[in-house]
Amino acid sequence: MVVVKTHEKFNGVYWIIDDEGEKTLATKNLAPGIQVYGERLFRVGGEEYRAWSPYRSKLAAAIWNKIKQIYVTEGFKVLYLGSATGTTASHVSDIIGNKGILYGVDFAPRVMIQFKQNVVQYRKNVIPIFADARKPREYVHMVGKVDLIYCDVAQPEQAKILVDNAILTLKNGGHGMIAVKARSIDSIEEPEIVYKREIRILEENSFKILEVVNLEPYEKDHVIVVVEY
Repeated sequence: MVVVKTHEKFNGVYWIIDDEGEKTLATKNLAPGIQVYGERLFRVGGEEYRAWSPYRSKLAAAIWNKIKQIYVTEGFKVLYLGSATGTTASHVSDIIGNKGILYGVDFAPRVMIQFKQNVVQYRKNVIPIFADARKPREYVHMVGKVDLIYCDVAQPEQAKILVDNAILTLKNGGHGMIAVKARSIDSIEEPEIVYKREIRILEENSFKILEVVNLEPYEKDHVIVVVEY
């Protein structure tokens, strides 16, 4: 018998526990019957839940690695930079629900098409923005002010991208999460040095560092940095 338990810290996040006590992270499916990336669906007590893989989602990996706070909650407005095909964005969509809204930004045509096909067409709370996250002035008029910016871009200036978007769109006291990919920034430098450099950029631009979570063993040379603006 499968049991569902609310996550001990995060509303809208769940543990699915099977007969052998194995736990699977999950969110309640906002689009019942629809899979985004081949994830397993669980039907329990009249509700449907989607398995949330830490090997496919950096935010799920951070939750498995005991992140203290994710700043994603029902009704929030979220600017998601680097939405790609929508794996993590779809789970954020589940958590914020139909009272919230997620703006998914990506500049790769192929992944934007998949994002629209796999996520957007089934979810009223997701708005796709085909744009370059390095140029937030091109879409700020669509977004307005948001509660959270989630930044997961494979670009050399990852911290600067978060800063530039925050200046235009993030509420005072709002939060950011940035997945720092050391090898995308500098393929030669030691990851720890790269992390410190990106964190320093954030600190110099009105961000308070709340937490740094290493994503091993799910992602190599990655951390998630949680910040307050």
